[in-house]
Formats: sequence, structure tokens, C-alpha cells
Amino acid sequence: MSRLNAQNVEMANAIIKRYPRARSALIPLLHLAQEQDGWVTSEAMEHVAELLDITPAEVLGTCSFYEMFKREPVGKYVVNVCAGISCHLLGSDDLLASCEKALGVRAGSTTADGLVTLGAVECIAACTEAPALQVNYRYFHRVSGNDAEKLLTDLRDGLLDRDIPPHGTTTRVRQSIPVDRWAGCGADGLPAEVR
Repeated sequence: MSRLNAQNVEMANAIIKRYPRARSALIPLLHLAQEQDGWVTSEAMEHVAELLDITPAEVLGTCSFYEMFKREPVGKYVVNVCAGISCHLLGSDDLLASCEKALGVRAGSTTADGLVTLGAVECIAACTEAPALQVNYRYFHRVSGNDAEKLLTDLRDGLLDRDIPPHGTTTRVRQSIPVDRWAGCGADGLPAEVR
């Protein structure tokens, strides 16, 4: 698979410069790699390690710790049905079953067309709005089986493409921080160890 492309290497270097220690940019660079390919490839993890001057094992350790990073291909849409206690008590098992039926796959699988990956996940911090699910980490609250079926149909029909970008897309607008506001920088914009 792929390392970071030239445009993303440029972005990675800009991100790294925001931190007093390069290794602090690890999570943003993993997001960047995932946005590029839809998942974090082994080659991208090695490239991130090179850019940050850390070991590939350190990158893998972080990547494998966080559920949001996928280390294998997933669908354009990742649907995560909450299985936390509040959602469970308010019907998330039935919600998950409705999703499985509507998609024709079991949780942990991707539809044959590669459009949707379905998962059951632990608490997504929406307990007061249970049962809840996420599509590419965008929340849907108090979802019934019928709501989920309509949502999945709308995804398949492309009706939500403007609202829900493909998996891996973290933001549509990149944050831009003036040089003098970078972490660990003085008024001259230079890190203390460079001054």
C-alpha cells in the first residue's frame, strides 16, 4: 500500500512544526494517513515513524490503541452501534439486529459493495440520547430500528454525501494556527530550544 503522498508529507511537516516535540504530532499524522487511504497502512505507519523519528512499534502501539484508527480497509461509511449500558438498556441489541438485517451483514463485516462497515462498539458518550449510533463518527441519537433502516437507505442512495464525508475524513477545514501561537513558542514564533 502507500506511504504518505507528497501533499500529505507537506501537511505532516506543517503539523509537526506546531509541537515543541515532534512525537506529539503522532495522532494528527495518523489521522492524516487514514484520511489519505481510508485506513492506516503499514507503510504509512512506517513513514510516520520516520517523520517523527520514533520506532514503527510506537506508531503501531498508538494506532492499535484507538478504535478510530482502522488498520484494514473499511467501507465508505463505518456505522458504529453503541453497546454501552445505557444504549443496551434502551434497545441497542434490537437496533444492531435491524442494521444487520438491512445491510445483510453481521457486525464486524463490510457489505459486498464495500459501502458500509457495521460494528458494535462500547460507549460513545451519548448516554442521555440512547440508543445511539455513529456514521463516520457523526452522532445519531434515539435511533429506532426504522430510523436506522432509513438512515442506511439514505446512505446507499447518496442522500447524505454532503453531510457525512467518507470514512477517514476528519474535517473539511484545516485549522490554521499563527506561528506565534504554536505550542511552546514565544512572541518571535520560535520554540524555546531554538531561540
